[in-house]
Amino acid sequence: MTWKGDHTPRHVHVYRDGKFIVTWDLENQQSMKGKAPRTVIELIGELESEGWL
Repeated sequence: MTWKGDHTPRHVHVYRDGKFIVTWDLENQQSMKGKAPRTVIELIGELESEGWL
């Protein structure tokens, strides 16, 4: 999840089955809160390369 107009740095909130996983900093490619599994990092990279993030 990401919200237009949210605070900087640009980031996404990742949930699985309604449970919080990680808040990921898109500008610095690092976790802001929580621990990102490798699969989540790979998915975020794919979404960025496809222009979705």
